[in-house]
Amino acid sequence: MADFVVAIPARHDASRLPGKPLRLLSGEPLVLHVARRALAAGAREVWVAADDDRIAAALEGAGVRVAMTSRDHASGTDRLAECARIAGWTDDTLVVNLQGDEPFAPASGIRAVAHLLRDSGAAMATLATPVDTAERLFDPNTVKVVQAVNGDALYFSRAPMPWPRDAFRADRARLPPGGHWLRHIGIYAYHAGFLKRFASMPPGRLEGIEALEQLRVLEAGERIAVALAPDAFPPGVDTPEDLARAQSRMEAQGA
Repeated sequence: MADFVVAIPARHDASRLPGKPLRLLSGEPLVLHVARRALAAGAREVWVAADDDRIAAALEGAGVRVAMTSRDHASGTDRLAECARIAGWTDDTLVVNLQGDEPFAPASGIRAVAHLLRDSGAAMATLATPVDTAERLFDPNTVKVVQAVNGDALYFSRAPMPWPRDAFRADRARLPPGGHWLRHIGIYAYHAGFLKRFASMPPGRLEGIEALEQLRVLEAGERIAVALAPDAFPPGVDTPEDLARAQSRMEAQGA
């Protein structure tokens, strides 16, 4: 078992779903469901990097620690860098960044990304899962990742990639055989020292084009190791429609 901590960035005023951490899922705040998933993974510590006292109140008695961070952070990485300073983590502390909108994150996936960072020697590690429909491939809210032979990320994009030129020339309504497409899962692992360095890097050109913060790391010449998630990792909650789907999933699971 890797020794790791989990940090969950929780911004109250998410642009597509304001008040997202406190939105109710089966009668409980979304952020509480995410915190429980982190605790189930066996982390040494679980921290929520919040920007609103109401988030801290929702987590009372949950067994996690809360870092009250600035409302002015431009990204979750900036928020977690402040959390690292508040928590006093040493530079070699292995940190898993679990997004605050992942109420179904499997414990196995949280552990897997920590092990991947430890074993790969990369600056960052993350997970992916196969894209199963053309609709998802063309959805700009589904981030795609392309891997090198060694498993490292070559690129992340909101666009469909790789592009099957001949197959899509004939039909874009279905995926051709081959299984070349991967959906990026928004979970990361890095050491606290790199987290702080990442937050201090200037935003990259590609990051600005795609609105994908992880491209800052690739553009700076750093490695991001990618592995397939060991278990199903359902999409997170970004919109009211996602929240409704999450509620349906909870009900189907008997929660």
